[in-house]
Amino acid sequence: MNERFIKKLMSTMKCGVCGEHYDINNIKVLGHRDDMWFLNVSCPACHSQALVAAVIKEGKPPEIVTDLTKAELVKFAQASIISADDILDLHGFLNDFDGDFAKLFSQK
Repeated sequence: MNERFIKKLMSTMKCGVCGEHYDINNIKVLGHRDDMWFLNVSCPACHSQALVAAVIKEGKPPEIVTDLTKAELVKFAQASIISADDILDLHGFLNDFDGDFAKLFSQK
């Protein structure tokens, strides 16, 4: 695993102080041994600094644990993508929803 990949991975993390993403130019790899990496990060927004020790392993990702059946996995994999309009519709529904689930589910 190379330093560039580690920096790119670390740039997806957010500062614990202000929540801003780290900039790849503000991430310094101090060293590593096997899967343990040591980095110094500096936040571009609030300028706080942190020492990061991370275990980063190569290999295939672990299997996803799910209680879905194979048929459900196939069904959901073929489902249409949620659109911006779907989100806006849900937002409107939730704004008007009074919290009465019994009433909501008794309607047919």
